[in-house]
Amino acid sequence: MLAIFEPHYSKIGGAAGHLADASPKKSSGGHQVKGLREIVLIHDLKKQGLSISAIARKVGCDRKTVRKHLDRGLEAPVYGPRAPRPRAIEPFEAYLRERVLSFPDLTGARLLREIRQMGYGGGYTAVTDFLREVRPPRQTAFERRFETPPGKQAQMDFAEFALEFTDEPGVVRKVWLFSMVLGHSRWLWGRFVASQNLQSVLRCHIGAFEAMGGVPEEILYDRMKTAVIGEDESGVITYNAALVALLNHYGAVPRACRPYRAKTKGKIERPFRYIRQDFFLARTFRNLDDLNAQFDAWRAEVANPRVHATTRRVVDEAFAEELPSLRPLPAIPYNAVLTVERRVSKDGMVSVGGNFYSVPDTTRRRTLEIQHHATELRIFEDGELVARHPVLEGKALRRVDPAHRKAPPPRPPHQVPSPGLRRPLEFYDAVGRRLAAGASQ
Repeated sequence: MLAIFEPHYSKIGGAAGHLADASPKKSSGGHQVKGLREIVLIHDLKKQGLSISAIARKVGCDRKTVRKHLDRGLEAPVYGPRAPRPRAIEPFEAYLRERVLSFPDLTGARLLREIRQMGYGGGYTAVTDFLREVRPPRQTAFERRFETPPGKQAQMDFAEFALEFTDEPGVVRKVWLFSMVLGHSRWLWGRFVASQNLQSVLRCHIGAFEAMGGVPEEILYDRMKTAVIGEDESGVITYNAALVALLNHYGAVPRACRPYRAKTKGKIERPFRYIRQDFFLARTFRNLDDLNAQFDAWRAEVANPRVHATTRRVVDEAFAEELPSLRPLPAIPYNAVLTVERRVSKDGMVSVGGNFYSVPDTTRRRTLEIQHHATELRIFEDGELVARHPVLEGKALRRVDPAHRKAPPPRPPHQVPSPGLRRPLEFYDAVGRRLAAGASQ
């Protein structure tokens, strides 16, 4: 006698040993479709030696179905499509379609409120899913490239870079690239600085104008604090007074781009990626001066002699044509003054802009007046100029003028007493007796 052992199955949606689907399913073609657990049971019973007929009686299906699953092996059953269920949003689809075609920008929240008043009881997700299918695609207008005539505009901005100078191994420094690009020719000028403060901005403007040999009519800025102070409700923009004074001296006017519209300054935004990839990466720099020296060489040898990808012209050749349209440089150099007071430290230094500058040892007062020019510091005591220094680029730097430190007085040479003549003690005893005798008389 062959013993038949029925396998034990774990509980999945029912008691142990109970089939997942006791009643066989039928597909649209009329074939019985068994659940995966029934198919596994068919194979297990076959391994125990049961015949096709016995397996069919045990499972409760046709012998052809048993034979089919034995021939196919263990395959997951393929079920037919479910019968569509009624959707709560279906009665309102025509209304939603008409509304969104007439007004494509209507929000899902707005339309949900409208159909709730009409009796809709479904959820918000069903509305947004349907709107996503029927809402017409938004037509994106082509961007128009904005070109400026020669001498009309330059664009200015900062970009941040992090690097490690070989003079300071292991120290990661942040530097900022001040860059100015002429809108017509795309001629590029730039300078790496250690700070984005106002004095750096003014110095870089002066350097850019001197390098290009002229001044455009207007400079386009983003909303950085050293350029734009604020904007009132009527749209009137307040610019930094020191920057306006500098531009007035050179005959240019500031212009602020629209907020959150980087494409307005595309002529200056795109070169930053070009500079980072073509110049900055895979190079080493000793210090900030070396960084600027290499950048100047790269501008003169690579960036400005190249054929620009947008204009399809050599940048230097286009700049030569634009140069006559620039306003000439003023005959008098810009010499604005920012006056502050600083206290002299114990080691004879004053701190200005995060750097330290020496004052003469003869300085008597502990608080001095500092005049901060664009490229120079002048230090006054009681209205008298006592020191002047070039402005340092960087942070925590020190500059000591050797003339400010008095040399220590020369030490006298060491004198060795000469041996001279040595007298006997009797001589001094006799001199003492004679002096005593004279005093008694």
